[in-house]
Amino acid sequence: MMEPTGIIKGKRVLIVDDEQDVLDALVDLLDVCKTDTASTFDAARDLLVQNTYDIVILDIMGVNGYELLEIAAELGVPALMLTAHAFSEESLKKSAEKDACCYVPKEKMSQIEVFVADVIDALDKGKNPWIKCFERLGRFYDKKFGGKDWREKEKKFWEKRTRNFT
Repeated sequence: MMEPTGIIKGKRVLIVDDEQDVLDALVDLLDVCKTDTASTFDAARDLLVQNTYDIVILDIMGVNGYELLEIAAELGVPALMLTAHAFSEESLKKSAEKDACCYVPKEKMSQIEVFVADVIDALDKGKNPWIKCFERLGRFYDKKFGGKDWREKEKKFWEKRTRNFT
């Protein structure tokens, strides 16, 4: 894979979060992209419907992230979930079920360029972006969720979710 900057340069990104400092930080971190931001559900929905995006970054809490995820999926816009307060096994699975392409804890936000590039690169190559997401964050998830048991409980779901497209 080429450098993340090369993959995302010039891509149109919608960033949705109810915290202005998070929006500002993400805009700075994704400075090679064309970014729009929204801090409310209504503003985000309007931007999603009115514009074409290469990817949307969605907070879960405070902006109805799952409802926005459904809208993005209907419009064919890949979505990356970025969360702090909703970081759990359940919200990871729910994000995957609702067609998110990646699930990133806010404490890994400084690496957002890499996660965005992973999603865009995988989709451009016709590959499943969850494979790269788990390569990068699988151990982190295991640590946060108390070991690998969470994967075992949902083994069939995650095996199917992390399989390459056929």
